[in-house]
Amino acid sequence: MGRIRNKFIKRNTRAILDIHSDKFTNDFKKNKNAMVSAAKTVSKKIRNRIAGYITFIKKKGISLRKVE
Repeated sequence: MGRIRNKFIKRNTRAILDIHSDKFTNDFKKNKNAMVSAAKTVSKKIRNRIAGYITFIKKKGISLRKVE
């Protein structure tokens, strides 16, 4: 099975990247530290999942902008 992320992770990642896209890189540890200042997350697990998804997006070069 693949690594499937739920809508909560994807929606919050898109919102964070729209505002703070310049803070994030291909490095998970740097993204994890940037998440502390970029978003107020309740748990460490959610923060790490969002940071991991941001790392995945940055490595693949995927654009999350909505097409209008």
